Amino acid sequence: MDRTRSDAPDDVQQDAATPRAAEHDEHEAQTDGHGEQSGHEAQTDGHGEQSGHEDHEGHGGGGHDGHAEMFRRRFWVTLALSVPVVFLSEMVAMWLGYELPEALLVQLVAPVLGTVVFVYGGRVFLVEGWGEARRREPGMMLLIAMAISVAFLASLATEFGLVDLDFWWELAALVSVMLLGHWQEMRAIGQARGALQALAELLPDDAERVTEDGETETVSVADLQPGDVVLVRPGARVPADGTIVDGAGAFDESMLTGESNPVEHDEGDEVVAGSVSVEDAVRVRVDQVGDDTALAGIQRMVEQAQSSGSRAQRLADRAAAWLFYYATGAAIITAVVWLTVGVPADAITRTVTVLVIACPHALGLAIPLVVQISTSRAAGAGILVRDRLALERVRQVDAVLFDKTGTLTAGEHRVTDLATTADGPDEARVLALARAVESPSEHPLARAVVARADRDEVERLEAGGFDSHTGRGVSASVDGHDVAVGGPAMLRARELEVPQDLREAAQGWVERGAAVLHVVVDGAVVAALALEDRVRDESRAAIDALHARGVRVVMVTGDAQQVADHVAEQLGIDEVHAEVLPGDKDQVVQQLQDDGAVVAFVGDGVNDAPALARADVGVAIGAGTDVAIESAGIVLASDDPRGVELLARLSTASYAKMRQNLVWAAGYNILAVPLAAGVAAPWGFVLPPAVGAVLMSLSTIVVALNAQLLRRLELDRDSVGA
Repeated sequence: MDRTRSDAPDDVQQDAATPRAAEHDEHEAQTDGHGEQSGHEAQTDGHGEQSGHEDHEGHGGGGHDGHAEMFRRRFWVTLALSVPVVFLSEMVAMWLGYELPEALLVQLVAPVLGTVVFVYGGRVFLVEGWGEARRREPGMMLLIAMAISVAFLASLATEFGLVDLDFWWELAALVSVMLLGHWQEMRAIGQARGALQALAELLPDDAERVTEDGETETVSVADLQPGDVVLVRPGARVPADGTIVDGAGAFDESMLTGESNPVEHDEGDEVVAGSVSVEDAVRVRVDQVGDDTALAGIQRMVEQAQSSGSRAQRLADRAAAWLFYYATGAAIITAVVWLTVGVPADAITRTVTVLVIACPHALGLAIPLVVQISTSRAAGAGILVRDRLALERVRQVDAVLFDKTGTLTAGEHRVTDLATTADGPDEARVLALARAVESPSEHPLARAVVARADRDEVERLEAGGFDSHTGRGVSASVDGHDVAVGGPAMLRARELEVPQDLREAAQGWVERGAAVLHVVVDGAVVAALALEDRVRDESRAAIDALHARGVRVVMVTGDAQQVADHVAEQLGIDEVHAEVLPGDKDQVVQQLQDDGAVVAFVGDGVNDAPALARADVGVAIGAGTDVAIESAGIVLASDDPRGVELLARLSTASYAKMRQNLVWAAGYNILAVPLAAGVAAPWGFVLPPAVGAVLMSLSTIVVALNAQLLRRLELDRDSVGA
């Protein structure tokens, strides 16, 4: 297994300063695992593409959400106008066997409403088609614009008796179908732009600033200045980067640094904006505010990563560009040939028919229908597709980077090992004593001890005289005994020696990155407990399934190297980058991309946001933070990493359906255009315009039915890795 330690250059850290871990012993690499309230010191080492429709109405501020709303509104209005046009068409009336009234008002319905449909519903295609023509980049919009323009002009000329080519109902139906397809496409694309706002919401609106007389006043965070002293109460977020000047305690920095353990900080230590004081009130001198904070640095990285995202060329646009040249060339040849043989009327009829039939009726729905169904199937499997381009790219991914805490692991500690001395109480008694002492504490490690005791259903004991010792541990009187629980600092303060058998057990735990707590009864160390972030049961199956696809699996984490290596060994991960800063994760993604890899990043924390935005595919664990979700193209509603394999299945199947639909839609045009041009006329067959319109509709039905087959795809998590 290739293990690489992340050694990012210093320049990537300039915007993401992180607090240094408290070190209570110069000879041991330790990070205090409990907060000041519980007093423990636990021994450990210790992160869319534009649609191409630049001129869409509402683009200025609405993004893809504005596009979807615009297409939705125009579709429903156009559909309402199209219904009478279709049913008052002579051809439709003939097919369905009813007669149309002879009234002039009835005869005016098709040209009047058809003109409104062309101007109102077709406007977006005309504007963007002109834009494609001006840029000399013909695509779907230009092809649609050409078809509806020819249909409109031919129908209008028919009203004046110049030709006999009535395309009003085809025009109305065509515009309605195209608006429907683009509405669904915009809904599927719709990647929200809320990442930066979600980052900003990590900061409190107000802060308690300490005045010169020692009192506090509530002020806006925007009013803080370097040098101000603020009071951070238990459970509150630090409003700005600063230095602790009074007090000590544990801070939850997992959403900023990826560190799974709460980090102990004493006077003189730096703390970052957005971190949470777990249990203790501290006073912090403000050092950095506004754009100079570490959180603002992460914001800038997210913004830069989003703006530098890859621009994928859509399959339908490529097919439409090819079809544009094909249809235009066919129309020119048709006109020249029929004029050469001396039949001007047929030249006009055949040429117009070619241009109308060449419109990508089915092609316009080939992609959106698949996208709509695939995103619906994904949602049913607990996968939210925010960016359909991300879904398309999943099938190409050859490297998946997982964040550790909260992604491969549960983000919560549990007691994984327990060792007792030979002459001390047994495991059940130790857990009973430890639970009694830990119960008053709300610290994560204390809750882990209580949870283990509850799981083992040990005897419930009552504690009295509870006391917390800052940075050392907790103690209480339990069943007539003086009981204490804490880390190495507690042992040093009490001048206690750890028995050899416990010392050997603890050393092995520390080497794999576990936090270690000791239980002291009546002045003697009687037990040691190892606490580790729990690896999800589903993680191994997810990684095995990715390996079966030939995908390289990489773990990127802010945790200590020993912790990361231990998790990697359990899961069979190929490559490890540990002790990384937010910028390091972004850099790891960039390095892999520079080496030619198509990268997916899976994470849940604020520190993952830049990497999620930078990756070819960003997958956020739904149980994670808002900013991680907003930065990702895909969100797993559950915290089950097996969803990544389901994504790969869906991506592969969806892409196959897209290709099949495109082949069918383009194939229809390849066959229908020559027939419409009259290549079979020497043998007595000429494709009538009406029949061409019917074939166009049948092609659309085939595309729709083929897309529906995606609903049969199995998306069962239990089948992953089985």
